[in-house]
Amino acid sequence: MTKLAKGDILTAPGTGYIGCLTDDQKKSLKEVWSIIFDIADSGEAVLPADMMHEVEKDAKTPAGANTATAQAAAKAGWFAGNKSAKAEADAKAAGYGAGMAKISLSDLGLSVDKLRPILWDNAMGDHPDSLLLRFIRARKWNTINALNMLFKAFKWRLDEDIPSIKYSSDDSLNEQNPKFFEQLEMGKFYINGTDKDNRIVAYLNVRLHHPGDQPAKTLEKLTIYVMECGRVLLEHPVETVCLVFDLTGFGLSNMDFNMVKYLVTVFEAYYPESLGRIIIHGAPFVFWGVWKVIEPWLDPVVASKVCFTRKDQDLLQYIPANHLPTQYKGGLNKFKYSYPHAKAGENKAMEDTETKERVVAEWKATFWKFEALTREWIKAGTKDATSTRTEAEIEAEREQVAKDLRVAFFKMDPYIRARNMFHRSSPPVADADGSVNWVYNN
Repeated sequence: MTKLAKGDILTAPGTGYIGCLTDDQKKSLKEVWSIIFDIADSGEAVLPADMMHEVEKDAKTPAGANTATAQAAAKAGWFAGNKSAKAEADAKAAGYGAGMAKISLSDLGLSVDKLRPILWDNAMGDHPDSLLLRFIRARKWNTINALNMLFKAFKWRLDEDIPSIKYSSDDSLNEQNPKFFEQLEMGKFYINGTDKDNRIVAYLNVRLHHPGDQPAKTLEKLTIYVMECGRVLLEHPVETVCLVFDLTGFGLSNMDFNMVKYLVTVFEAYYPESLGRIIIHGAPFVFWGVWKVIEPWLDPVVASKVCFTRKDQDLLQYIPANHLPTQYKGGLNKFKYSYPHAKAGENKAMEDTETKERVVAEWKATFWKFEALTREWIKAGTKDATSTRTEAEIEAEREQVAKDLRVAFFKMDPYIRARNMFHRSSPPVADADGSVNWVYNN
């Protein structure tokens, strides 16, 4: 059972997502948006100090504190090193009353000019609430912990220049990262089809991996590239993926503890609430010693999503037979992986600067409209309300604009981002309008 710290709340089954928020969950979401707007407008926000005191204790001993991710998270942020005292002193110096604390982007190494762009770049074609709710659920509805986690993820995306990985062509990434294409071509990991819960399935063939065969940085860049490409395949209401670690033929020479640590860190700290199921398939006897090392690194919530399958037919508990590749006994999908390389002229739209400027402007206008409606929604029914409309009326328009934002994003997408493997298949898995079409060869 996950241990709860003060201020933490478990997400009740059937709640916590867009369209099924409780009143308290909606309040938490509004609080997060409100602080984001305050800090995006001025670079700082003023909060009740007791919120920071509670969270400071939790930030030092988060769930899964023995993981590399949790240890790193505890070392940085607003609450490391007893920063709440400084925050209270800063608020007092700024003329605020007792019991208040002032936090700023500079404490996290961020700046106002970069916060809003990285927020909207991260949201992509998703409902913006969906992005925030991932972090809020991961921090058990603790508003400040969620913001701390979110902003550190933003800083990571800036430090690692994730947008450049996401928008670059695979040809460009191959030139910059030795053996990039080699990893894609051998089928070390690939995405194909969905499981019984409509999650996209990523297959990782561990026997094909040897730690010394490629630079670690190439693997890291490739991991992010495939994850960011795969994000466009997630369709509401599905928000998570299924990972199949195929350990058929696994030996100790395939084990890469550093890469495992990297995956744990990325999924737990920067893409929270993205894992729906982790299947470890066909593990030989030698793996169980390795598992004893890995399991303590996992957050308890992530560990609870791990399941083991021995025989190929066991995979049918989780993946429909007509979706499962025929390389697995019982699978009916005559899928054979081969990496589709770029086609001539596929990125021609990126050269059309006039249209690019127009569609980018349309997308920006839509997200500004969403921001305005969100500010109105936050204040609805309070003494600070800026309109006479009811919360329900504002929510209805806000939901429509969120849909418009997705349309605007995918209209803009081919002008700002190079095409990838999911655009090249015939027929394409990823359509121009953001819809997803898996074709199974049965």
